Amino acid sequence: MKTILLSAPYMLPFVERFRPVFDHYGIELIVPEVHERLEEADILKYAGQFDGAICGDDRYTLTALEACSPRLKVVSKWGTGVDSIHAETCSRLGIKLCRTPNAFTTPVADSVMGYMLAFARRQPWMSAQMKAGIWEKIPGKALSEMTLGVIGIGAIGKALTRRARAFGMKVYGTDIIDIDHVFVGETGIQMTNLENLLANSDFISVNCDLNPTSHHLLNAETLKHAKLGAVVINTARGPIIHEIALIAALQSGQLSGAALDVFEHEPLPHNSPLMTMDNVLLAPHNANSSPAAWERVHWNTIKNLLEGLGMDTADFRELQSRY
Repeated sequence: MKTILLSAPYMLPFVERFRPVFDHYGIELIVPEVHERLEEADILKYAGQFDGAICGDDRYTLTALEACSPRLKVVSKWGTGVDSIHAETCSRLGIKLCRTPNAFTTPVADSVMGYMLAFARRQPWMSAQMKAGIWEKIPGKALSEMTLGVIGIGAIGKALTRRARAFGMKVYGTDIIDIDHVFVGETGIQMTNLENLLANSDFISVNCDLNPTSHHLLNAETLKHAKLGAVVINTARGPIIHEIALIAALQSGQLSGAALDVFEHEPLPHNSPLMTMDNVLLAPHNANSSPAAWERVHWNTIKNLLEGLGMDTADFRELQSRY
């Protein structure tokens, strides 16, 4: 009998649906109360009690992983980003770290397009004025008159580029790795450095992973290079942007707006200046919202866990079809 700690917030409402599958494989569940994520101290309460974990953005730090070892054999992340899990410690301790790459490419790319259309066409602001009794035409632009800078040309960055090009936008891209020349030729994206991208983009979309090279990538110094009046969109990870510097750039008028789905501290504190800025659109880390995508991730996360525990998953798809 194996025991797992199941703390992925998107799966918690459906635990009873999946329980027969875990029963089939002889797995007992520990289901803690979760508010957004488990912090290190929360995980330490269960150290030594579980063989595997299905988690969201839980803080599986060096300390937490060492405390959970040697019993812990696999951490199966619900979703793509594993920046909250200390991968080097997993490797050192022989703990398998699994994720579901490219899980939310479509909904996240669509979310970015939605933000760009909102800012270009000014719909949220016109609606607010109309509801306030103000009949005033606010000038807008067509996306084809605007440029997009994409930071991080992975699956989401590529999907976003294709969408933007379909709207007739000029697209700049930057990445720390070389991008396939076939994709560059197909889309016409202009690969460049960060400074040039910032200087030439009306919209700046953050779509890279959070890692040591991208932490506070957009900060007080780099944001000085942004095109006057640009809009920053972040649907990746909050700490890629230094929030204090972003707020300062918005207050000074260097940036004309921002759309933020992720933040340095989540949930976003109620006293954050971002809460009162009319030129900022906010969302609660929800750009991945898609029932179809969530369903795929639920099952792939469970399968990754089972395989990480060395279990035979030959009948897994047949079980999936039942539930």
